[in-house]
Amino acid sequence: MAWDKESLTGPNGVDWRVPVYELENRRKLLSEALSEKNIESVLIDDPVELYWLTGGRQNGMILIGSKDSGIENTHWVKRSLDRAKFESGGDDSPDPVVLQPRMVDLADKIIDKGGVEKPALLEGKIPHDRWKFINQKLSMLDGESKDCTNVMYELREIKSEWEIKMLRESGEINRTMFETIKENGGLGKTELEMASDADRVSRKAGFGGRIRMRKWPMDCDRVVIVAGNSGSIPSYFDSAIGGVGASPISSLGSGHARVEANSPVTVDIVHLHRGYVSDCTRMFSAGKLSNEWMERLDDMVEIRNKVVSSLGSGDTCSKSWEIGSELAKEMGYENNLMGILPDKSNFLGHSVGLELDETPVIAKGFDRPLNPGGTMAIEPKVIYENGCIGTEDTFVKTRNGMEYLTMGDKFPFITDWN
Repeated sequence: MAWDKESLTGPNGVDWRVPVYELENRRKLLSEALSEKNIESVLIDDPVELYWLTGGRQNGMILIGSKDSGIENTHWVKRSLDRAKFESGGDDSPDPVVLQPRMVDLADKIIDKGGVEKPALLEGKIPHDRWKFINQKLSMLDGESKDCTNVMYELREIKSEWEIKMLRESGEINRTMFETIKENGGLGKTELEMASDADRVSRKAGFGGRIRMRKWPMDCDRVVIVAGNSGSIPSYFDSAIGGVGASPISSLGSGHARVEANSPVTVDIVHLHRGYVSDCTRMFSAGKLSNEWMERLDDMVEIRNKVVSSLGSGDTCSKSWEIGSELAKEMGYENNLMGILPDKSNFLGHSVGLELDETPVIAKGFDRPLNPGGTMAIEPKVIYENGCIGTEDTFVKTRNGMEYLTMGDKFPFITDWN
């Protein structure tokens, strides 16, 4: 071998592989879910779902059979096979990790593994041309391929103890990024200067450079800093704040505006630790904000507390949206909550995990609760022509209610650089 497996580590040589017991349990949960849906098997090649099931995102696919189907789960890898074996646990890998067959032979290989019917695919994630191509190669198998996207999404909504640990560690690194902005930001600094300071912390801690999202064609700038009027500028992104961004092709988040005296600066930071998202927002200013801005911040904190209490008590996400949005209306924020018309976002929180925009969401239509093990960023904000203000933390739902995964009360809702 021309390369050393021992170099595949996290900082200071720490083994950052997903524990084998996690991979085994996830495959077991998927097999049971397939059985409940009367689906014989699923063939998965989406990078995020592959990572969740195999511990890596090498170029390949995994076949998972339903419970009692007799199908042999198999991880096929096109490139890199040796790395995929190592990342899935080496000799302890839950199932065989072998070279991916030619696509013309894929159906025969599935039959060899015990398959009779066409496996389900993730129609909600793979391009149509890819879906069509795979279906053509599986034409000799019985039936029609079903969609397994929501099966995977629902399984990943409930995080394991290990995943919650990853999210909590992500939140700790997120906090150090805010500490850096507290130390290095201030009057005259540009949004991008401050974002680069935070980014340096994140990169040193192991951030890999990508934030994954489900909704097409969304992509995300993970350190969104908007100073003063920048906070009112809309963007393509479905969130309360857009920002100028660095250029028209990067038209979200931090740009070239500078911090001005007595003007709100919103800092919204996403960090990924070993793939797991923490999302947090705090306010900064160079000099005191007006009483009007401070009252708005207090109101957003009150809305946040009401929504957190609602979710913690077992209300549905749509009910929590109703409680939060109605309170905002009573406070006079109907036209400014989560954006200014016509560029408003109609949610108050979104689930997070390996992707930034997971389900459920605090919005209309999500008529189910956040179940224990669910992780969600809750972020009421109000937007005006001269800026925005609000707060955000990531929480986990426990049997006792909602628990912080990010800073919570350990970092003030607003910091004055003066």
